Amino acid sequence: MKDLPTRRRHDRKQETRDALLRSSSSIAKKSGFETTGVDGFMGAIGMAGGTFYSHFKSKEALFAVLMERELKNSWEMLAVRGDSSGADFEQRVRAYLSSTHALHPEDGCALTSLAAEIARAAPPVRTMAERGLTNLQQNWRACVGGDGEMSWTLLAQCVGAVTLARMVESESARSEILVSNLRSMVRAFDANSKARRVVGKPRSART
Repeated sequence: MKDLPTRRRHDRKQETRDALLRSSSSIAKKSGFETTGVDGFMGAIGMAGGTFYSHFKSKEALFAVLMERELKNSWEMLAVRGDSSGADFEQRVRAYLSSTHALHPEDGCALTSLAAEIARAAPPVRTMAERGLTNLQQNWRACVGGDGEMSWTLLAQCVGAVTLARMVESESARSEILVSNLRSMVRAFDANSKARRVVGKPRSART
């Protein structure tokens, strides 16, 4: 059993690590991970840069842990909770394709802000990202149906729309991009769901 001073040191170290992860996640999604140095990440939580290595052996190790956390966040934002009516799908897509999400990357999904950096990361990080994306695609496929093509298309459209919306300056253009894609995705979901219902009926009941 650890004595009290040792336990307190351990608790303080864990608190610092948790604060570093939260802060670094926001900084990376808003300003970029590669462009931010260790001193910048540590300075944001009021710590000296040299203390970084008591928490992570390298900057790449930090990125790997951040991606694990962020992929869980992406799942929480996008995974549909078993609603065949499409209401949960539309609710999640509507929140994702919002001006609030587009304007505040630090609070949003890393798929829209760190995709290029994930693509340049080490194979284990890309494998982890692939697993997270595939889990989302399979979740959407269970809701949308089909052979998986539609769910990949809608997922890529959702992420791409927010990326485009962040590129433009005017709110009018941003809103047009987001609303157009929201309507398109809901129409595609409804059309695919209708097709599934028709296919599932006995031939004599089809119109």
